[in-house]
Amino acid sequence: MDKPDPIGVGIQYNPEILDWFPFESLDVDLFEVLLDPFMGPLDGPSVFLPGALERLRELRRKRPLLAHSNYGCDFGFGDLERTPAVLRHVPMARAIGSPWIADHSFYGDESWLDIWSSPVQFSPTEVRRIADRARRLQEHYGIPLAHENAAYYLATPGSTMREADFMAALVERSGTFLHLDLHNVYANSLNLAGFDPMAYLETIPLDRVIAVHLAGGSWHDGLYHDWHDNPVPEPVWELLDWLLARARPGAVILEYQGRCHHESTRLLDTDDESMIVRDLARAKAAWAAASVHWAGVS
Repeated sequence: MDKPDPIGVGIQYNPEILDWFPFESLDVDLFEVLLDPFMGPLDGPSVFLPGALERLRELRRKRPLLAHSNYGCDFGFGDLERTPAVLRHVPMARAIGSPWIADHSFYGDESWLDIWSSPVQFSPTEVRRIADRARRLQEHYGIPLAHENAAYYLATPGSTMREADFMAALVERSGTFLHLDLHNVYANSLNLAGFDPMAYLETIPLDRVIAVHLAGGSWHDGLYHDWHDNPVPEPVWELLDWLLARARPGAVILEYQGRCHHESTRLLDTDDESMIVRDLARAKAAWAAASVHWAGVS
């Protein structure tokens, strides 16, 4: 499956802060849609919640939409064909015309849907198991499947590989792609001994990077958390510049959140609109500079 053409810079269309943030008036190239908040319940007849598809189709008239799956249970151990990913996210991605689907690389099953940052085991055995599921899932979608690296605090027991080596082996074996969350790379470098963000970027196949996430986080109880509640940190901007000088992803996407991660997450409000606009302007400037570079080497 071919890598999609570049689209530009966008923002995650997050229902949690729609009540105060004017997403739809932003000067962006795209919106990334978290599918889970718009998904109909698995025990009901509807793929979308009432009114959700109409709302997203209206949004699509303004900008392209990119689909993102959080809790599809894709890489747990249950029957793939019975997961939320196949039963709901596949038809949802098709309905909004997404050119690719981003997917978190962590575990999940029917009893564990809301566990955040539960990394898979980084081992050759899991490369083989997950790559088989990923290849079949990409066939279900009929569009490129891009694995997003997670932020986490402890390696899964039994891991014998570095995460970057695991991700590189996964996409090589499955024929899938990468959704590179640079803030997650940065967060892991703060929380995990020996996690080198530059070594990570130098290990993964940059030609398989379809999209990039940027975000900011907070310290809490001695750990740095990917809570999407602060400006993008300077080291993350530096990682983006390094990446764009060497790779041509399809999109750069900013993330901002409410309190779904933790009750200690800083609650964003109207005072944060300027923060979001500043981050967006800097991301667009980085993309524009990279576009000049890409044009010179093509």
